Amino acid sequence: MRKINSHYLLLMFLLFFCSCFRSNTTADTVRFGSSRQVFNFKGIEDLYRFLTYSENRVPLVSAHRGGPDTDYPENAIETFQRVASKMPAIIECDIALTKDSVLVLMHDETLDRTTTGTGKVNRYTLAELKELHLKDPAGTVTNYRIPTLEETLQWGIGQVIFTLDVKRNVPYQLVVDAIRKTKSEAYSVIITYSANQAAVVHNLAPDLMISASIKNVEDLIRLNDLDIPDTRLVAFIGTSQVDKNLTDLLHQHGILCILGTIGNLDRQAQQRGEQVYAEYIENGADILSTDRPFQAAKTLDYYSKQRGLSSPFIN
Repeated sequence: MRKINSHYLLLMFLLFFCSCFRSNTTADTVRFGSSRQVFNFKGIEDLYRFLTYSENRVPLVSAHRGGPDTDYPENAIETFQRVASKMPAIIECDIALTKDSVLVLMHDETLDRTTTGTGKVNRYTLAELKELHLKDPAGTVTNYRIPTLEETLQWGIGQVIFTLDVKRNVPYQLVVDAIRKTKSEAYSVIITYSANQAAVVHNLAPDLMISASIKNVEDLIRLNDLDIPDTRLVAFIGTSQVDKNLTDLLHQHGILCILGTIGNLDRQAQQRGEQVYAEYIENGADILSTDRPFQAAKTLDYYSKQRGLSSPFIN
């Protein structure tokens, strides 16, 4: 019988041992993920200043559902980390509620499209959801798992700014509680779709920033009438070409404007050339919510360098 070399056995053991710990789970990312400081906020007052309009503001990309791509699912920390490693980014993500009242990241009411599970999210406990794997946009199963909101917020401090899309039947109070628990106030913006929703959030947490739908002058007046200060607002102005009169008014109030390029405007940029993203900024947008974050970021980085734009809050 041929004698097996002891060094060979040791090598095989080490390879087997290491492989047991190389699964790309969300927990691994939270523990060992990049800790590169991108945004330098000492507290929430710095977030207010950063998200207040000035002529020298740095235009930003907001990665819709976190910037999913081949091998990278939507609403996954690993996907967020990939985006954050390439640009100062806002991460838009979606919040759902489990059967046992834990907040997790999930866009759809059901699991079928984005995970290896089936049925409604709220019929599963967190432990059951953690057994599932996430799928990328093409439906390919990945090693990645569904993250909780708390895991996500903890990971994101210093690395990204979150805009949190709170899905139907998810209490805003639970979202506020998660932000408080993780001390992520300076990196969190809660998305609302009406003045009344914005008022609910503001009454629960007057210090938190709110993304409000403002598509005309009347929308801004409603928010003001509900005593929501301009300093707590960023404005989502829709998904069509910029209304310069509206953005000029919002800028006079110090409010930054988020343009949703998802869909038609992203397609325009793809067809006409990436410089179109700079045109959206020139026309009055400040933040582009896009399904093409890398292409948009490259254009906005060039735009900023050409104009000498910078921020003390971006490393």
